[in-house]
Amino acid sequence: MSSILVEGGKSLRGEINISGAKNAALPIIVASLLSSKTLVINNVPQLSDVSDMLFILKSCGVHVEIVESGTIALTANNISCHFSPPCNIVKKMRASIWILAPLLLRLGQVRIALPGGCAIGQRRIDLHLAALKAFGANIQLEEDYISANCSSRMHGISFKFDKVSVGATITAIMCAVLANGSTKLANCAQEPEIADLCYCLRKMGANITGIGTANISIIGVKELNGANYSIIPDRIEAGTYMVAAAITQGKIKLNNVIFKHLKSAITKLRLSGAIIQYQNENSLIIEGANIIKPLNIQTNPYPNFPTDLQAQFMSLMSIADGVSIITENIYENRYMHVFELIKMGANIVIQSREAIVTGVKKLHGADVIATDLRASVSLVLAGLSAAGITRVKRMHHLDRGYESLVEKLQNCNARVQRIPD
Repeated sequence: MSSILVEGGKSLRGEINISGAKNAALPIIVASLLSSKTLVINNVPQLSDVSDMLFILKSCGVHVEIVESGTIALTANNISCHFSPPCNIVKKMRASIWILAPLLLRLGQVRIALPGGCAIGQRRIDLHLAALKAFGANIQLEEDYISANCSSRMHGISFKFDKVSVGATITAIMCAVLANGSTKLANCAQEPEIADLCYCLRKMGANITGIGTANISIIGVKELNGANYSIIPDRIEAGTYMVAAAITQGKIKLNNVIFKHLKSAITKLRLSGAIIQYQNENSLIIEGANIIKPLNIQTNPYPNFPTDLQAQFMSLMSIADGVSIITENIYENRYMHVFELIKMGANIVIQSREAIVTGVKKLHGADVIATDLRASVSLVLAGLSAAGITRVKRMHHLDRGYESLVEKLQNCNARVQRIPD
């Protein structure tokens, strides 16, 4: 366990290179299980979630080679149903559910522990299981385990998701690429990370159309090849550092970004008063305003405002000049950071899914506790703008989704340091 000490009151100025997207890296790493050939993945962020996923794959028999920093080579030519993914790691990672489909397709049977992840509400797996069953899998839940088998090759289907689900869309895509026949998926999640997975699978030989839309069509192939693929930049990390500039009235240049992936965040930041200029094809400069204007924000599936930036924007709105309304439509329990922000002087009232945020002139430093990944970084952001010193405890959450955050902030003159508890 460790904490981060933040001394606030300093405008951030500098340049930050955005890392590869965690939410693209994890499913693409899992996709290596779909082929016996080598998949080389570039721009892989160094995160604890990535390390845990690689450990799970190693336990399944995948050969993992660290080619160089940010590049890994995965070869799944020796996987076996006799390998058992470690329960302690599977249980703490929601993304571990994705190994079900590839292992079923390659081996015909699999048994894993029920997955875990951030404690931010009911991240249901029933949508994953419904898709697997539709493709022909037999599923049994045994206390803390999922057992699945498939007596023959999975078959193509027409399937409409009851609700938009990033995770279940990924599971269904992985099933479909090796299923017998054609598959049509409707009401799919449209996140860029799903499109990135599809482009990687297409490079491996998958036949996928409708990438990036709500309706995806896939014609199954008998086997996939190896490939060399680079992961897209992390739009959530980019949005986080944009808020860091805005909340400190600073000026930061961000490199390795995709503008269209940031459209909703950029729109809201401009409405708050920030100035954002595009520099070239993949760089932008954001300059925070002296007076932050209040916003109304509703989280919804992409291309709308992302739930993964809700906590960061709440920190920003806590010092806005007026009243903001933030509505969380994705998860029912994603306001745990609110109670920590209140310790720092924020004026926030929760009414069901709405947070009413009345801006204050200044937050003050306090000892606060991170409860999940995005909450942890929102408290660091609040500390950057606060008077005095903020200590954010349980920063292991941060390691799941932010590569070298302390170092990147220090390069922008932030007074932050990591200390052991």
